[in-house]
Amino acid sequence: MLIVTEQTCQEVVGRNHAFEAVEKVFAAMARGDAYNFPVIREAIGHADALYGFKSGFDRAGLSLGVKSGGYWPGNMEKGLANHQSTVFLFDPDTGRLAALVGGNYLTAVRTAASSAVSIAHLAREDVKVLGMIGAGHQAGFQLRAAAEQRDFEKVVVWNHHPEMMPKLGKVAREIDLPFEAVEREELCARADVIITITSSFEPLLERNWIKPGTHIACMGTDTKGKQEVATDLVANVTLFTDEIAQSVSIGETQHAMAAGSITGGDITSIGDVINGTHPGRSSEDEITLFDGTGVGLQDLAVASVAAKLAESQGKAQMVEL
Repeated sequence: MLIVTEQTCQEVVGRNHAFEAVEKVFAAMARGDAYNFPVIREAIGHADALYGFKSGFDRAGLSLGVKSGGYWPGNMEKGLANHQSTVFLFDPDTGRLAALVGGNYLTAVRTAASSAVSIAHLAREDVKVLGMIGAGHQAGFQLRAAAEQRDFEKVVVWNHHPEMMPKLGKVAREIDLPFEAVEREELCARADVIITITSSFEPLLERNWIKPGTHIACMGTDTKGKQEVATDLVANVTLFTDEIAQSVSIGETQHAMAAGSITGGDITSIGDVINGTHPGRSSEDEITLFDGTGVGLQDLAVASVAAKLAESQGKAQMVEL
């Protein structure tokens, strides 16, 4: 069995690796070559933590495994990331445990890759301003990945806690992208692409704030009750997601589904766009929304890449159980 540490994952897996792995697994899901198992995610009644499991099997990539972990909101005070997870990879031919892979960095980089894939396939080519709702740990990963998909000239940002802005501003400076903190309504008026990456349980974006032609990537809603954008906004845009079943149950579309404003048939798998079986954006004025709920197969895909790269570079530890 291989052990691939957090540090090693950061050393061997780049944004390009994550983008390619996530794009491939979305395509495999749409073809029916890969499928996610039901998600388990519960409040454990201790430390205000959410804990769960995401699992699945990709027949095309031969990735089988489970990510175990969750969200501990008090971790930052302890000098730890709020999101904590580990990925277990199994040999699909024998069922033996093949690798134990640190999941914290990979969760952040695969989540950013997911929104980047949506920008690559759904955003207009002429976009200039990137808007970001949220400036927490994952925001920097999102900013770096998004900036590689289009020729953005500026990023405008809002966060509930303004004191967190300087850290994201530093990332913007590192990639030579002008940075400005603004209020939410102004952000929507100026941004051509908007990424929401928060843990909000109430809508942060309103329908009448969004201008024609905008692409929105909602990346924070992954639990029942969470919500980043208004229900009537979801009901009046063109919807895409990583997995429809997960989107309508724990993703951003759950509220519009509950209200009867949309059905599952109103949502398209991003994999269909990647595979060319759906055209994606149909006009320059169309508002597109990608609901990135975060599926287990993304984790398995990037963890498999990490294990292979770490082994080939002699950076994985081999142990016998």
